[in-house]
Amino acid sequence: MNRIAAKLGEVGLPEPVAGLAKRDWDAVVVGGGHNGLTAAAYLARAGRRVLVLERRERLGGAATLERPFADERCVISPCAYVVGLLDRLVIDELELQRRGLRYWMADPNLWVPFDDGTAFGQWLDDAKTQANLEQLGVSTTDIAGYWAYEELFDEVRKRLRKGQRDTWVGDAPNRDEIERLLGSREMIDLVFEASIAEVLDDHISDERLKTALFGQGIIGTWGGPRDYGTASIKLMHFQGDLDGRGPLWGYVEGGMGMCSFAIADAAAEAGATLACGVEVATIEPGEGVTLTDGTVIRSATVICNADPKRLLGMLGGHAIDAGYRERLEAWKVRSPVVKFNAALERLPDWTAAPGESWPARATIDLTGTVDEAQAAFEACERGEPAVGFGEIYIQTGYDPSPAPEGTQLLSVFGQYAPYEVNGGWEARREDVARQFIDLIDRFAPGFEDTLIEYEVLSPADIESRIGLTGGNIFQGEVTPDQMWGGRLAARTPVDGLYLCGAATHPAGSVIALNGRNAAAAVLADQGAALAVA
Repeated sequence: MNRIAAKLGEVGLPEPVAGLAKRDWDAVVVGGGHNGLTAAAYLARAGRRVLVLERRERLGGAATLERPFADERCVISPCAYVVGLLDRLVIDELELQRRGLRYWMADPNLWVPFDDGTAFGQWLDDAKTQANLEQLGVSTTDIAGYWAYEELFDEVRKRLRKGQRDTWVGDAPNRDEIERLLGSREMIDLVFEASIAEVLDDHISDERLKTALFGQGIIGTWGGPRDYGTASIKLMHFQGDLDGRGPLWGYVEGGMGMCSFAIADAAAEAGATLACGVEVATIEPGEGVTLTDGTVIRSATVICNADPKRLLGMLGGHAIDAGYRERLEAWKVRSPVVKFNAALERLPDWTAAPGESWPARATIDLTGTVDEAQAAFEACERGEPAVGFGEIYIQTGYDPSPAPEGTQLLSVFGQYAPYEVNGGWEARREDVARQFIDLIDRFAPGFEDTLIEYEVLSPADIESRIGLTGGNIFQGEVTPDQMWGGRLAARTPVDGLYLCGAATHPAGSVIALNGRNAAAAVLADQGAALAVA
């Protein structure tokens, strides 16, 4: 474990702020999330004098580690849960595994129990998945449709990431280029138009499979499974290649914050200066930043890891391109995501796997039908929380290290709940907690009896704690209108100002290419190149 990981990212100040202000920096990074740390690492490797300023007491942004419960031996990743999109380029170039990054592949990668006591599992071994489908009594036509459905997404992934070029690296391709790379109307519609329900209907008639699979198209999305563009949500999450084994998900040893801490170690080793507890009030383009205490930090280049709305606030009244300002003002950050993190006395006992511990090594989706999820989203639009979908991660299923012996850690990525709920969040928080407990109890009776302590994080809580406007973990919606050419670029029209956060191409999630792309843009504009050796 590197020294930053040992401190759970609480690196403090390397010297008094006055000392930092005395120096001229080549680049200041605003925000110490994983993308800001990635940009800092690459810039420092290229010989630049880099300062990272993080307003919180710890590094990592949404991919960090916290101690939210009375028993401080319980260490939770509050927002980011599993690894799958962290890019191999960054893992290898920054030597993250040497810095302590280790993970286990979730197996099954997806497990979905049904109300009748059966379950669907996507196992790492395709033969086990096939056997599961046959055991469920799925027709041969629908089994073939299931495999064709998965192959469709995989073929799009290969054409966009392993074809003529990796379209996630560097500038985003425009629609014409994407259409040329895909060459298929079905694939183009999947990227730009289709709902996840439509794509499922095209391949499968079995309602159980539709129930099991639609959730991958709504993760973090202000929309229901029948809404425009939700197929592209699954595609975004399906473009990783973990260990060269394709779009899979894994549990990081110690929790997802260890990804950020490994990147931070690379940045520090390369000579970047990392400072926590330092909040930037304004960005002064071409000059640097001003802190909330009035201190000025000088730098001709500023790389912003904050979301676009916070960037606008930090730019204040500075004259910037009117079209760009309007784009940032119009940037959509609605989030329906509410988090439930819990410490348990024991693992849940699932009706579909009685007495078994292996479900704790899966990612688990709990939900009703496509229509029930659509109705839950429509309730959310009316200001009413309706937790009809929950994706569950049990960190201790593989890794007991973040909890005292015998304690289990469970996190749920839940939908749907709006930023502003009818009656207010403080009045409704326990009601929402009850919805989570009842959803899990529906498939694991007695779940409530396992609870030691829990927390509910509303979108407003995520905004205030992590600094993500609207509580949107992707720094902005990831429907097709805000992806590819619709995503923000690392370069801005403001001289000396670059973006590196999740709002930039290629996407939200723990990818780190956003930070790499930003560093590459900065260096290219200076006539230099990334130092990757």
